[in-house]
Amino acid sequence: MKKLVKLLSLTLVFMLAFSLMAACGGGDSGKTDGNDGGDKTASGSGVQSQNKANDLVVIATANEPPTMAPHQHNAVAGGYMNILTHNGMFKTNIETLAPEPGLIESYENVSDKEWRLHVRQGVKFHDGSELKAEDVVASMEYARAQSTYTSTFTQFWESVVAEDEYTVLVTTKEVYAKTLYDLASHYILPKSLIEQGNEAIAANPIGTGPYKFVKWTLGDSVEFEAFEDYWEGAPAIKHLKYRIIPEGSSRTIALEAGEIDFIVEVDNNDLARLEETDGIEVINKTGTSFNFLVLNNERAPFDNQDFRHFMNCAINKDALVEVALNGAGTGNYTQTPVVFEGAATEIPDSYDKELAQQYLDKSGVDPSTVVFSCICSDDVKRRCGEVIQASLAEYGVTMNLESMDLATYLDTAGTGDFDTCIGGYTTNLMLNFIEGKFTEKQIGGSNWSRTVDPKIDEMYYEAVGILDDAERNAKLTELANYINEICPQVPTYGANVTRAFNSDLQGVEVSATNTLYWGAVSWAN
Repeated sequence: MKKLVKLLSLTLVFMLAFSLMAACGGGDSGKTDGNDGGDKTASGSGVQSQNKANDLVVIATANEPPTMAPHQHNAVAGGYMNILTHNGMFKTNIETLAPEPGLIESYENVSDKEWRLHVRQGVKFHDGSELKAEDVVASMEYARAQSTYTSTFTQFWESVVAEDEYTVLVTTKEVYAKTLYDLASHYILPKSLIEQGNEAIAANPIGTGPYKFVKWTLGDSVEFEAFEDYWEGAPAIKHLKYRIIPEGSSRTIALEAGEIDFIVEVDNNDLARLEETDGIEVINKTGTSFNFLVLNNERAPFDNQDFRHFMNCAINKDALVEVALNGAGTGNYTQTPVVFEGAATEIPDSYDKELAQQYLDKSGVDPSTVVFSCICSDDVKRRCGEVIQASLAEYGVTMNLESMDLATYLDTAGTGDFDTCIGGYTTNLMLNFIEGKFTEKQIGGSNWSRTVDPKIDEMYYEAVGILDDAERNAKLTELANYINEICPQVPTYGANVTRAFNSDLQGVEVSATNTLYWGAVSWAN
């Protein structure tokens, strides 16, 4: 058995407009160190895949995607599959999380606000057509027009123009430090498919990615096959199948039986068991995923800042991690991730029952009158909710848990039709996190707490226009400290990146943001 465990030290490289060169290189996964735990039997036998002989990998995931169309959702479950069928102009480096050229072969800064992008020539879409500049322009304009798609990375440009068949000029509205990061978030579709409309894109998700969509059996599985004309070379594994298995222990049993080969969401209660199983590899490392109890600030009593602080201090986050995640995470009391540059230096809250009571008294809220619901979409969220429920009950506050399927949960949270929910957000920059979770323009998108604070918006837009690293990070720290002061939601934990898979799979690298490039994975001979 090999156990892959790495606690990633996240010193993220933020490559800005004047420091990025045209030929960036690297990868986005956290590389894992291997410790050979030895064979469990004299013969060295272990879990045997039922799929290897058919050049197939079966991947178990907890949630069904809302759609196969990459611009019509912002769900993590859909993102796992979109990365198979589509490429962006840039891709995320597995190690540094910085953007590097993908479908864009090179680029130059024409001025502070102008970026000339050179489209890689000879790249084929799954329908056999060649990628051109007009496809890039059409895809960016299409993304901006989608109401269900996050506006985090679709609003920064003033214009996008095809200068010739393979050259695109992007002009930003302002000096913008996130230009390349936001460009990395755009999947490219054929212009001809975009012209057919949303239904055609969802039914026939054509991209330039390493795998082609084959079939979606609702409630059961999604199937893909290798794209032999893939511009980076045909994938070694010819068939991938995502199976939808909501229950964590069922995913574990299926892996141990060889029915599946890879688990995306590993049940934390089964981590130790899987680490000791011969023939199974486990990845368990620090990630950038940040989780929280989302409070709808538009509803009482969550519109009361002191009551929000009370909730943050009343919950033992370390105990929550131990009980809900079996230790696979780090408890948090700060509103923004601590792993990024620009992290907060002033964290007023901690697990302190006396301080919690002081905040509750100051709020003027009678806890016996507080009854609210908390929506969850999977078993991990529900376990987390149960710990929070018990903690608040000690003060006379009643929280009822409500389970929903992922699609309903996302729609409910996005529209603000809820009291609280257990949620998470994964990104690669402090700028992205603050914009996504706390700026007013993201209400209806990823700002589920529905926070509206002019000071946050003002400080964010000031920071995103600063190209000097030290100056920008100082502004972000000031902003992070202010967000802690107003406490829009209750942070719970930073979740580890965990995966479990058949040890005959080679080349598995997963980044701190959960990115995995399946085109680089193969079966051992």
